[in-house]
Amino acid sequence: MLFLLLPLLAVLPGGGNADGLKEPVSFHVIRISSFNNHSWKRNLVSGYLGHLQTHTSDRNCSTIIFLWPWSRGNFSNEEWKELEMLLHICCVRFLEGMRRYSRELQFEYPFEIQVTGGCELHSGKFSGSFLRLAYQGSDFMSFQNNSWLPSPVAGNMAKRLCKVINQNQHQNDIIHSLLSDTCPRLILGLLDAGKAHLQRQVKPEAWLSRGLSPGPGRLQLVCHVSGFYPKPVWVMWMRGEQEQQGTQRGDILPNADGTWYLRATQEVAAGEAADLSCRVKHSSLEGQDIILYWGHHFSMNWIALIVLVSLVILIVLVLRFKKHCSYQDIL
Repeated sequence: MLFLLLPLLAVLPGGGNADGLKEPVSFHVIRISSFNNHSWKRNLVSGYLGHLQTHTSDRNCSTIIFLWPWSRGNFSNEEWKELEMLLHICCVRFLEGMRRYSRELQFEYPFEIQVTGGCELHSGKFSGSFLRLAYQGSDFMSFQNNSWLPSPVAGNMAKRLCKVINQNQHQNDIIHSLLSDTCPRLILGLLDAGKAHLQRQVKPEAWLSRGLSPGPGRLQLVCHVSGFYPKPVWVMWMRGEQEQQGTQRGDILPNADGTWYLRATQEVAAGEAADLSCRVKHSSLEGQDIILYWGHHFSMNWIALIVLVSLVILIVLVLRFKKHCSYQDIL
């Protein structure tokens, strides 16, 4: 039953080193296999360094796609070709196994199998690994202490599968080696090759807007922060130097260029918004926080509107003057 696992682990190469690694950093691979019926299937394999996607594969699992120039780490082209071949073979075996065992395992079409596995380093040293398999989004079994254990919520079906897999200890030893040795070396290789990209600092841009009205006499204030990297950021609505406990932060979402976006909202009575401000802290700002004041924001909007109207009036007057001069020339 190793066909369930190798497609996940086949994209974990090794090699490389990195200096100055202090914070926990992880690499994990996600494989999602969808089965609509006995003959229709779809595979998605993605690799992530932390929150950044670094690898994927084509639909046939025959080609590993490198999403960044440094995603190859320190591996040679020949080594990656060998991994691609292994990935493709394992995907084929996985699909054949699903067709063969789906009825025995009581998997009813349509269904999805999700596998995720990886490891984490702290201060440059291996600190742990994980490998889990889910059926239809629910925990099914996990790899712990060199063997497979069924999820408590998966029932007898998972127990039977774990019993079969654990009969081959050699396969479990291979999995353990991939997670505890190959995966950490992959992280170090990626961090070394992608150092310039991963350590870059991109300053955020911030602006304010008004959200949907939460009710009569109340306002929803929205602070938008976008284009920042790395991901950690602090955004809070303030009254003077006092943090407003009602600040609601959304999820930090990715932009297309690899930077991040976040919005923070605050609901207040209409007459209590004037002295509020949004404060943004980020490592790229080097202690120079961004502070946007709600009252100033709308004052600037009015000034911008006045300037725009003045420009329109000026353009109209100039055009009329030119038209009048042209008429005089004709006469």
